[in-house]
Amino acid sequence: MALSANTDSDANLPLPLAQNHLTSPKTVGSGRMEYLFWDIYDATLLTHSGSYIAEQPFALKLDYLREFEGKDIAKRSIKEMQRQGKLDAKTEERWLSLMKNIFPDVKKGTFILGVVDEQRHSHFYSQSGWLGSIEEPQFTQRFFDIWLGKATSEPELRQQLLGEIP
Repeated sequence: MALSANTDSDANLPLPLAQNHLTSPKTVGSGRMEYLFWDIYDATLLTHSGSYIAEQPFALKLDYLREFEGKDIAKRSIKEMQRQGKLDAKTEERWLSLMKNIFPDVKKGTFILGVVDEQRHSHFYSQSGWLGSIEEPQFTQRFFDIWLGKATSEPELRQQLLGEIP
């Protein structure tokens, strides 16, 4: 998989509701997820300070560049969460169901914004507003580690999001 840098400067969160969790956001880093010849999405990591500290609130925005069904995004998310360590069947089933109910079908120009609050709860937004929340810190850790964890399947994108490489 190839990645290319996205050079956006400091960004505002797209929705006022999301700003309840993260005011005056600053871009930490950004990058493009590509698979073979397809551009999948542009990702941007935002925090209060412009530096990522895992225990503090942050937002991850995915700007989709192609069409995907929400249920397929949820299934892929579970697969990536499994890379970090086995999930028990009940947890996997519950999280998959929650994500299928939250994630919309996307097309080029659609975004999904995930915000992590101080309680380690996940809140999801799109152009249409609030999509839903999952108030399980273990889910939050596993889900956002898809991009930010050391066991990510995309280490170069992780480095770009963390501002370690341009």
